[in-house]
Amino acid sequence: MSERPGLILHDGWSSAEWTRRHVLGLGGALGLATAGGLALSGAMAHRPASTGNQLRSAAPLPEPYTVPLPIPPVLKPAGTSGGADRYEITQRQVSAEILPGIRTGLWTYNGTFPGPTIESRRGRPITVAHRNELPVPTVVHLHGGRTPAASDGYPTDLVLPRSWSDPAAHHHQHHTGAHAMPDPRAVTSRTTREYTFPMDQRATMLWYHDHRMDFTAPAIWRGLAGLHIIRDDTEDALDLPRGERELPLMIADRAFASDGSLTYPSLDPTLRDRPGVRAHYAAGVLGDVILVNGAPWPIHEVDAVRYRLRLLNASNARHYELAAVTDDGHRLDLVQIGADQGLLAAPVSHTTLPIAPAERYDVVVDFAGLPTGSRVRLINRLGTGRTREVMAFRVARRAGDDTHIPALLADDLPIWRRSEATAVRDFAFRAGHMQHGRGWVIGGRAFDPSRTDVRIRLGAVEVWRLVADVHHPIHLHLVGFRVLARGGRAPLPHDAGLKDTISLRPGESAEIITRFDGYRGRYLFHCHNAEHEDMGMMANLEIT
Repeated sequence: MSERPGLILHDGWSSAEWTRRHVLGLGGALGLATAGGLALSGAMAHRPASTGNQLRSAAPLPEPYTVPLPIPPVLKPAGTSGGADRYEITQRQVSAEILPGIRTGLWTYNGTFPGPTIESRRGRPITVAHRNELPVPTVVHLHGGRTPAASDGYPTDLVLPRSWSDPAAHHHQHHTGAHAMPDPRAVTSRTTREYTFPMDQRATMLWYHDHRMDFTAPAIWRGLAGLHIIRDDTEDALDLPRGERELPLMIADRAFASDGSLTYPSLDPTLRDRPGVRAHYAAGVLGDVILVNGAPWPIHEVDAVRYRLRLLNASNARHYELAAVTDDGHRLDLVQIGADQGLLAAPVSHTTLPIAPAERYDVVVDFAGLPTGSRVRLINRLGTGRTREVMAFRVARRAGDDTHIPALLADDLPIWRRSEATAVRDFAFRAGHMQHGRGWVIGGRAFDPSRTDVRIRLGAVEVWRLVADVHHPIHLHLVGFRVLARGGRAPLPHDAGLKDTISLRPGESAEIITRFDGYRGRYLFHCHNAEHEDMGMMANLEIT
């Protein structure tokens, strides 16, 4: 993988401004916030909604909307017995054509980027056997899964390649800066590991990705990400678009060197010893090429009917504000029917939809009434130049449509009340000091796998109050949650439903509520800006 620097942008701020004013200044501002007061200055809340610096590609790039949209293959079970399915995935390096006519080296699940989609049924357990043929250890996390702790993909539960001989891995250590820290609870395996997923959860779209300690960001960047769709009878009974009219869309940004290789500013391009990125990218790495299902700015032919778009932001740090716009400037509604953890109670219509790293939105777009041959662009209102474009749809033909969006989508969403909460906890997500330099911290502390940060009894209901200095998408493992408030006010329209990731804007506070049920064990909560989590912004959650 090439490691070339490029022209870097931060929404108009220079690297020096970011380093001095925003890492120190914003971190200092949060350090002065009282534990009970989660509101920062109104001015801070109006800072740009993107956090990161952008790489510039040197490879020749295609014109937007000239490459067909690929659909990730659905993985077939390797075996079925006893009411459960077994899948097999091999993690391996390949060379693939991402940019037309150019080969790019990738780390993949089963040789494709994105990896193959797993489709499972609610209540039908599955196991996924992962074989690691990559040159470094890996860990697989099913993001959004209600998963036993042993299969949740804890960052130190490594799957070592056959040839791996690093003594740090054998002694269950992880790296922080230049030093290793022991994790006595780590469980490592050699070459293969089976992950067990009970699938005891609502129908929704999850995703799986690498979660290795200190190296999550570059591993995802190189291709270790795939989709997992859970289906159930309740959703199947609705007349929603399906088949070819249900499109899973993994959106991710990347940058390419002149030879077609992926550009990423790792301090150690081998991803073996030294974690982290060059200082200029500590806020997050942005690419200047927008990929959808691994294709640059693709186009897809559609009928003049409703389509279900299952959106995932799999970018490391880039935030999007999506809008569907015709070439004559007319905006189509994005009718949200689902969130991270499944169907909403009722649909919510948007003209624009913000989506942070790791968030998923399930929306329906109606192309009826558009003339044959017309084009609809899915644009990113937070982008500039090429990063403003995402993908396009070409209305190819008239067709019948027997789908509709019911006024009541689901009646099984959990209802948790503040009066049920046995604890209210405050967490500040900000830039701060780590043992060996600056990084990103939660409550003033960088991640330590040997430390229990929060201990909760199984079944307890809690309210968490979160506050951010810059933009942080906060993800809880194991559980979904409801958004109670933002900045002391009502949640935003796109906060509807059951979520597992909430996007905090610069200077913003939010309250969430959930029941910590399912399984006992050690889990995580963290920022899903992948560079932030690699630089300390994770915490341990022990459910007892």
